[in-house]
Amino acid sequence: MPTDQGCKVDATIDQYDLETADPRHESLDDGLLARWNGTDGHTDVGYRTLTEWFNKRLLKRIYDEHGRGALDAQIDADYEALSGDDDLVRDEMIEQLTTAGIDGEQVLDDMVSWGTMRTHLNECLEGSKEQTDARTDWERNSIDVARDVVTGKVDEALSSLASKGELDGTTSSTVEVQIHVRCDDCPTRVPLDVALERGYVCETHSETTDETTTKP
Repeated sequence: MPTDQGCKVDATIDQYDLETADPRHESLDDGLLARWNGTDGHTDVGYRTLTEWFNKRLLKRIYDEHGRGALDAQIDADYEALSGDDDLVRDEMIEQLTTAGIDGEQVLDDMVSWGTMRTHLNECLEGSKEQTDARTDWERNSIDVARDVVTGKVDEALSSLASKGELDGTTSSTVEVQIHVRCDDCPTRVPLDVALERGYVCETHSETTDETTTKP
């Protein structure tokens, strides 16, 4: 059953009055489901790609409200700065937004995670997606199980720390576990979900690229 109170995606859509700009969809939720399943002329995508798409829509909406016009390329660059691993770059981006009259910290806080997007699609919208290749089900299921086990263990540890008075705020927080994969031949490091979606860890050192470049 759909959740009565919704989730952070619902709250963000309501708070910023996010609407679909695609005439094929009656709502932003319809657009999310269509992109996830590859219907209405869309190519099916995963949770992370949908999360990025949603967060960029949010960023564009905030920019429009504050008169900070930006092309898609600028939105892409700003989002990368806000969501990337470089703390210095992120802080500089937040400072730029603050100068423009935008609460950068609030923007970052209002963006949703891929885990939240997964919950929204599967539980809030009661969506479902058929696996395109059943042979890979056990591998992906194993990853999900491992992630759930780690999340559970960390959650138990946090609860224990909270009961001892060593950590506050655990009742209003959610544990999220993200697995990264690193290329052994260069510094490239990406989330596992990204690697699974695009089919390689590092484009430069992928086996497909190597085979292509070594053919006579």
